[in-house]
Amino acid sequence: MTFANLGLSETVLQAISDAGYTSPTPIQEKAIPNVLMGRDILGCAQTGTGKTASFTLPMIDILASGRGRARMPRTLILEPTRELAAQVADNFDTYGKYNKLSKALIIGGSSMLEQTKILDRGVDVLIATPGRLLDLFDRGGLLLSDVKILVIDEADRMLDMGFIPDIEKIVSIIPKIRQTLLFSATMPPEIRRLAELFLMNPKEISVSKPSTLGESITQNLILIEHKSKRDLNGLQKKKRDLLRKLIELEEVKNALVFCNRKKDVDILNKSFLKHGLNSATLHGDMSQSSRMDTMRKFKEKSVDFLVCSDVAARGLDIDNLSHVFNFDIPTHPEDYVHRIGRTGRAGKLGRAFSLGWKEDKKYIEAIEALTQKKIPIMQIDTANSNDTGSLGNLDNIKTKTKPNVSNSPFSEEQLESWSGHIPAFLGDLKN
Repeated sequence: MTFANLGLSETVLQAISDAGYTSPTPIQEKAIPNVLMGRDILGCAQTGTGKTASFTLPMIDILASGRGRARMPRTLILEPTRELAAQVADNFDTYGKYNKLSKALIIGGSSMLEQTKILDRGVDVLIATPGRLLDLFDRGGLLLSDVKILVIDEADRMLDMGFIPDIEKIVSIIPKIRQTLLFSATMPPEIRRLAELFLMNPKEISVSKPSTLGESITQNLILIEHKSKRDLNGLQKKKRDLLRKLIELEEVKNALVFCNRKKDVDILNKSFLKHGLNSATLHGDMSQSSRMDTMRKFKEKSVDFLVCSDVAARGLDIDNLSHVFNFDIPTHPEDYVHRIGRTGRAGKLGRAFSLGWKEDKKYIEAIEALTQKKIPIMQIDTANSNDTGSLGNLDNIKTKTKPNVSNSPFSEEQLESWSGHIPAFLGDLKN
């Protein structure tokens, strides 16, 4: 199967070829012909499957004829975050290079005046976050009466972020006769409900079981022994020491490192810089321009490690990302899926390490329940260390082949069932 078999125009095919792609991914193969036929789409695909191109490519051809009128975009694409919206805009630039389509990006952190000026000239494609779109609409800077195609992307993330009321309001404003494309990495009941409300006889496309992880990602969980709930600073210090050791042993060239709190993002980044690691931060309190600049530096490899909050977990395409580290176990299992899904993309291999302790038991169990897959586990024994801020037996990473269950939050049977995964992983570390 090639892109030429999907019914795309020669101009789009040339742009795809220029970008270095020859064969469509499964979701592109299934979605593109149906989008070109004008069908509504309910798409479920895990991260890294080429979902964005599955709707941008056919939309370019659909929009090739016609012209957007002032303040009246012909298509509307809703994204949960600024970064995702910017990436979709980049897709239109890449694949629409031989077509004269106009677009506008309506996101927070950018000048509303400049955005309004672009809309005044007329745009074919409007890419927006829900809150900013409604703000502009309420100010009279936008009309949505000419929208022919609506795309709701990352619908499960919209749900998590509380955007569903905004989306329902937006849908009530745009024409009822339209083509609607809804994509989600998972398909909980609430998303099903929205699909029934928004879509007409949709073509349902699922390229993998919801909330599963590709076989291209090697997962590992390291449990750190730490007894005191009051000495969380000591725990964080142990984790920082361990993380640097793992980076050294794995000979990591580039990685995303996720923390649950912005405070820990800043602390960990300072620790990285102090120990000679070339790192930067990415979190929601940064300005849009700063976030975009940081991502550009990371993609251009002028920054090796990106310490971030979950703002970076979804939808970011980073070529050849070898490692993802969870400095903290995420409290929502869906976030784990999206975090580690940044590596092992496009058929390439990736490695994901998660650092946890006994208090993370319920979060780990929730992750395993969601993914229906056990995370291979290794135990690092630090009980004999006099210094609570160090890992006394850190070298055991290279030698221990069976977990120490005496202080583990997991049952002996559970650990025993996982122990078979550990020797292979340890062998990889030695090599």
